[in-house]
Amino acid sequence: MNDFRDPLHHDQLTIDGQYADQLAIDTPEQVSIRFPIAGIGSRFLAIFADTLLQLVAYVALFLLFLLIASSAPKTGSGELSHTGEKWLIAGLILVHFVMYWGYFALFEAWWNGQTPGKKIFKIRVIQDSGRQITFFESMTRNLIRIVDLIPSIYLVGVICMACNRQHKRLGDLAAGTLVVHERATEEPIWGGTGPRTITAASFQPAEKEPDFLSQHNLAVALPADAIARLTAEDLNVIERFFSRALDMELATRAQIAARLNAQMSAKMNIEPPKDINPERMLEAIAYQMRTHGTNR
Repeated sequence: MNDFRDPLHHDQLTIDGQYADQLAIDTPEQVSIRFPIAGIGSRFLAIFADTLLQLVAYVALFLLFLLIASSAPKTGSGELSHTGEKWLIAGLILVHFVMYWGYFALFEAWWNGQTPGKKIFKIRVIQDSGRQITFFESMTRNLIRIVDLIPSIYLVGVICMACNRQHKRLGDLAAGTLVVHERATEEPIWGGTGPRTITAASFQPAEKEPDFLSQHNLAVALPADAIARLTAEDLNVIERFFSRALDMELATRAQIAARLNAQMSAKMNIEPPKDINPERMLEAIAYQMRTHGTNR
């Protein structure tokens, strides 16, 4: 019987001697990407920080409305006119809606699944597939936030989170999202302060770089005839790898990069260089394929 593994499954990862819930996603490249799932504690701290920021914004907006109300048209008795009262009430309702619903929905949609509170505590919202959420998922999960809040302090949401291993509240279940811990930021690989020329025969640096250029920041220039042997599908494979690279464990990331580098080098009919990081080679290949076009 064939061993079938669900592409979305839970795993356990030991961190400093403790076990943490993980969501493991098997990609088409047969790479397992693990997302440490954020628990109730870290999410509570994030929402607490966001609430404090909202309160500060509310106070500032309240003072602004007092200023507007003082300069609004008034009747002879010194009270606001009927029209002024309507506009003031409408403005207060709009501001409350934007602050309560729009704050979370807009930040998560346009700030990589994070609000300022989530950013502080290094958690973010992603789709169940591991991809970044869109405005639709952000809007859905936050419209149901008011239900999770019932009767107060997110009691319904906490109960729901305690009843499933992915710690999803009702909004997450409806939108198909979950909250995960963010991995430590890694140094970007693509530097590119100057090209490093490589020949198809020897694949060695053409000459020693100047002292003010770090080898770590140099790009790689590949022969055009070698690049021409690759196809658009090869570029698609490389770009899929880099789209998931920051979410991979470092060992897995290095392993798949080396495998892809060997595969692309074989197609280009060149020897994989020993002194160049495989990821840098893949970036150079992708860059030159985008620049000079790809074969169908």
